[in-house]
Amino acid sequence: MSLPHALLTSLSERAGSGSELARRFDKSIGFFWAATHQQIYRELARLEQAGWIESLPAETGRGRKRAYRVLPAGTAELRRWVAEGEDPRPQRDALMVRIRAEAAIGPAGLAEEMRRHLALHEAKLALYKSFEQRDLAGESDSRERKLQYVLLKGGIAQEELAINMAREALRILES
Repeated sequence: MSLPHALLTSLSERAGSGSELARRFDKSIGFFWAATHQQIYRELARLEQAGWIESLPAETGRGRKRAYRVLPAGTAELRRWVAEGEDPRPQRDALMVRIRAEAAIGPAGLAEEMRRHLALHEAKLALYKSFEQRDLAGESDSRERKLQYVLLKGGIAQEELAINMAREALRILES
């Protein structure tokens, strides 16, 4: 995945300024594709130069933000990218290597880090569950909502798996 496609996706959902995109990114796509505000602004300029988005006339007055929207060429690029095949990427997780190292060398103080990771995953699971209750609970006939819910359920399952693994590792580490 690339940042340009993540931004095209977000702008396809709703036009907005760079700062609005950054806020929306932090609350949605940012859960599975991180980007700094600086990266977002830099990429918006590239997308505009490529003819995939356009900036809308800025509102008058001081501090008014320039909003962006997707052009037909940007939608075509996003459609092309969505249909493109891509193999799953190999996982790169330092905590997994730390667990393996603790197994190889014996006790090295990993339990505290496992407790920290457990707390982080529990917090993220609680956040995802709150999204589920607030935004996606109940039946919906909307294809868009169904796909968003599939994505959210995937995030919930990942967090539940991470919590279960952390708890099992902690039981072993603390015994």
